[in-house]
Amino acid sequence: MNNKTWAAAFLFAAVAMSACAVEGEAGMIKNSSGDVSIVRSGTRIPGAVGTPVFAADKVRTGADGSVGMTLRDSTLLSAGPNSLIVLDKFVFDSTTNAGTLSVSVKKGTLAVATGKIAKETPESIDFRTSTAVIGVRGTEFVIDAGAGNDD
Repeated sequence: MNNKTWAAAFLFAAVAMSACAVEGEAGMIKNSSGDVSIVRSGTRIPGAVGTPVFAADKVRTGADGSVGMTLRDSTLLSAGPNSLIVLDKFVFDSTTNAGTLSVSVKKGTLAVATGKIAKETPESIDFRTSTAVIGVRGTEFVIDAGAGNDD
């Protein structure tokens, strides 16, 4: 293989790898204050601004923490102090705006402004607490799960 072939192969691999990483990404932390962390595959990482968020992530805020996340379909999620939010499922097709969103509020508060999935396929969105399941049809709302649990 000559240098041009190697360069082309490397560029193709880099583009393919970055496309895969973005494809699995549900969204990103847009603002973070105080103690904010993400538990991903059993590993705790800081919830700093710019950190990607993936399906199955647990986002936790401490007593002085708050976090704002923007999902790829433009859904906005804002968690207050002492919250535990689990992004159970996120699938989004940016071409058709169809998808699925499921979020569990284990404890604390979560403010929501729904995005494109709610407009295209509202029946495929739900938010859960230990005592309720909320179906969404495109709106803004706040969930207060109280002290809840840590699992």
